[in-house]
Amino acid sequence: MTKKMIAVDLDGTLLNGESKLSDFTKETIKKISKKGHHVVIATGRPYRMAKDFYDQLELETPMINFNGSLTHLPGRAWKHEKCLTVDKKYLLDIVKRKEDIEADFIAGEYRKNFYITSPDKEIADPKLFGVENFRPENQFKSDLVTKGPNCILLQTRADDKFALEYLLNVMNIDRQNLIAFGDEHNDQEMLSFAGRGYAMKNANPALLSFADEQLPLTNEEDGVAHFLQEQFL
Repeated sequence: MTKKMIAVDLDGTLLNGESKLSDFTKETIKKISKKGHHVVIATGRPYRMAKDFYDQLELETPMINFNGSLTHLPGRAWKHEKCLTVDKKYLLDIVKRKEDIEADFIAGEYRKNFYITSPDKEIADPKLFGVENFRPENQFKSDLVTKGPNCILLQTRADDKFALEYLLNVMNIDRQNLIAFGDEHNDQEMLSFAGRGYAMKNANPALLSFADEQLPLTNEEDGVAHFLQEQFL
């Protein structure tokens, strides 16, 4: 069987409503990996909020975080790593051009804190930053940017597509052998780009036109794991 790259979103896709991996999902993913398929987490979450799931799944593949801003091999040096670490002037410039690039929000991520242009849970999910609610000190202010951020996180029309294209080239896998799963509007590019893109049963209706097929089960019903079991085990 041709080895596949299987890109999985976390929230609303691989994780259940309690933001946990079911035992069935964990065991299925491990079996898929042992067969030689490359399971890749592609998420908007920061690495610090995805690492535990990566470890639970016992993955050894690269991971995509921040909707494509960080592509890396967790816990190891990797010559192909791509991370958006820039001079502070670029963060300030991007914020100035916020409307031009149609950004819903722009955030500078540092080791212990972050600053976001729109600290509003209706625009950005606080959980993306590892917090339950935004606080006043999270509000972006130019004078707070005294050094370059470790990463810049922004929500625009660009999603995981480009990071996945990069990984396909690095790992020498044809795009037609990329399978992707998602549930929300920020997965549109990823599902469109994949050889086969699948929307969860619980997916946002706006995503359906970008998917090749909608799964019959939700994330709560281990939809991804059941599909993978049927197709590959």
